[in-house]
Amino acid sequence: MEPTASDGPSATSAVPAGAAAAVPAQAAAVPETVAAAEAAVPAAGRPDFAVPEVTAAPTAGVAAPVPETVPAPVAVAVAAEPGPHTPVPVPAAAPPPVIPAPPTVPPRIPAPSRPADAVPGRAAVPPAPSHRPFHADAPGLNWAGPGDRWSRAWSDGLPALPPPAPLPQTAPSESADRPPTPRDLALIRDTLAVVEPVADRATAHFYALLFVHHPEVRALFPAAMDVQRDRLFHALLMAARSAHDPAGLTEYLSALGRGHRKYGTLEGHYGPVGECLIAAVAKYCGSHWDAEAELAWRRVYGLVSRIMIDAAARAARTSPAWWQGEVVSHERRSRDVAVLTLRPDQAYPYRAGQYAAVETPWWPRVWRSFSFATAPRPDGLLTLHVKAVQAGWVSTALVRRASPGDVLRLGPAAGGMVLDHARGADLLCLGGGTGIAPVTAMVEEVAEYGAGSRSVDVFYGARCPAELYALETLQDLARRHPWLAVHPVVSEQGVPPGGAATGELPEVVSRYAPWHGHDAYVSGPAAMVRRAVGVLQRSGVEAGRIHHDPVGDAAG
Repeated sequence: MEPTASDGPSATSAVPAGAAAAVPAQAAAVPETVAAAEAAVPAAGRPDFAVPEVTAAPTAGVAAPVPETVPAPVAVAVAAEPGPHTPVPVPAAAPPPVIPAPPTVPPRIPAPSRPADAVPGRAAVPPAPSHRPFHADAPGLNWAGPGDRWSRAWSDGLPALPPPAPLPQTAPSESADRPPTPRDLALIRDTLAVVEPVADRATAHFYALLFVHHPEVRALFPAAMDVQRDRLFHALLMAARSAHDPAGLTEYLSALGRGHRKYGTLEGHYGPVGECLIAAVAKYCGSHWDAEAELAWRRVYGLVSRIMIDAAARAARTSPAWWQGEVVSHERRSRDVAVLTLRPDQAYPYRAGQYAAVETPWWPRVWRSFSFATAPRPDGLLTLHVKAVQAGWVSTALVRRASPGDVLRLGPAAGGMVLDHARGADLLCLGGGTGIAPVTAMVEEVAEYGAGSRSVDVFYGARCPAELYALETLQDLARRHPWLAVHPVVSEQGVPPGGAATGELPEVVSRYAPWHGHDAYVSGPAAMVRRAVGVLQRSGVEAGRIHHDPVGDAAG
């Protein structure tokens, strides 16, 4: 599954604390450089920008590639470079390449995380053969971040420009530090409603302000900003619409704060982001912006940023900002679908049904999310199903370019589409296309912990029988577990079913209604998920028992 791309460095969808707000007259004070930067936001990048390519895995007798820089979280000893007056000796002949000795013991991968209600006394599963990670010899192989060649392309050789006029400031007020009131939340919703019709221009102006006034943060973002702009406003709308659910809002913002660590976001970035965000909202609210609206934004922004900063700080005490994963297996299941198996460099905790954001070495700072296709394994390996989508940078690279030995980066596991073993309710699972990946993982988890008296119905949909690439795996599980029923579905008319039902996946599920008392899990293309939710509710499934990941973002 590609859970609607919660990826892309949204170091700015993080809503920072301590931000100074701007007033509507701010627009007149912004120099022409902001307008130029605003127009350039959607551009793919500077003409002199070149993404550093990743050298293929070294073979015998060839030295492993050395990255230009090392990731900030990793402490590495680096020899000092010669100064301007230091003579540099020139050797008579280049020394032979030095190949580090391979480790004698592979990195230890502890047993994967388990639900708290795991069945005691379960038989241990023997670990699969271990794989020695290639990146043990080349740490940080594909790392990209502030200070690398891509980052310097945005600062080196640029013409000298006059400093931008400072954003208008208002005197800090003690009342701005107070928790937001219901009136404040209403004002936030009202101002967002005014900005929503021009959200593309407002967010482009925001990023232009941010990059002109704080160019140091540009290196945290991808070259192309079109998808990134959409995510920012989506995050603002999500926060505004969740104000009536403080617990849900806190959970959502905490996940954002933890996830932003992989982009390199620091606490100090939240202030500049807030300063520019409020200035952009003020500009596009026009006459709807006043001192009361500004105070509401200060209060809400401060609360949101504190939640995100605190969540990131807690996560930093127990887990890395990101993991490196070596591709140990790459299997093409069809022209556009590949199954990748990764070996993380350290223990990676997750639950069946969750997903992770992935960054490839070929598209620095572009992250896309993919679901895990198996329950946690004793050997610590991770499996992803990836479909190359049109104009999908990350998915296309993973399907058509990745190969064993390549190193990817993984963000922390996310998503709440996980099983509740304590309930023991019958399960109804819908998987469309590669959305079958998390469904298969959840079936494996049920098999591992024991189904008890519950039954599991899996509806697996695709356009034609040839695209049901995971059907054999599911049918093998069904032969071994009588509580599992697998229903293949194809949407193309006139195709010989061969045991598969014909029609759109949600409509086929409705033919088996009613589904009273079931917990439903839906995964697949965004349009299918939205359609399935309505069908399931009409088929007797309570709204609170329908689980799916957020939909609506672009995949790639």
